[in-house]
Amino acid sequence: MAIRPIIEAPDPRLRVKSTPVDGVDDDLRVLIADMFETMYDAPGIGLAAIQIGVPKRVLVIDLQEEEGPDGQAIRKPLVFVNPELSDPSADQNVYNEGCLSVPDQFAEVERPSAIRAKWLDENGVQHDELIEGMLATCLQHEMDHLEGILFIDHLSRLKREMVLKKLEKARRQSKAA
Repeated sequence: MAIRPIIEAPDPRLRVKSTPVDGVDDDLRVLIADMFETMYDAPGIGLAAIQIGVPKRVLVIDLQEEEGPDGQAIRKPLVFVNPELSDPSADQNVYNEGCLSVPDQFAEVERPSAIRAKWLDENGVQHDELIEGMLATCLQHEMDHLEGILFIDHLSRLKREMVLKKLEKARRQSKAA
């Protein structure tokens, strides 16, 4: 396993549409392990393969919503290979989203509160489930990455430009430090 560099906006590689995975094999499982290690190190709750420069339809999520007796987040890693979303609910949720590819920037994004998802897991097992709540939001966010879309693309042009300016300012300040 290895921690890989996360590509940050406005890198054009984030706009690449990811291609389907031909099959689940050991090479893919190594990629998935690297994705989890990278995501946990960042730290984050979701990561698409394109964010580490691999344009394949693979994403990982771990909401880490519960804490164990030691106060540490309980890991419940989920793997989505070739995910497909359908049947978005009419009900919407607004969540203050962030992204490892747009570090330290957050904005409210409205998305369907529930969606149907079909995908393969890391063992090649097919899943078909109705997904709701925070997992639905996170899955839709990561699915956007597979289409070359960032959460800031859901914002008005003015808000998107403000986020990108803040990101660039933060980069300049960290280089100067």
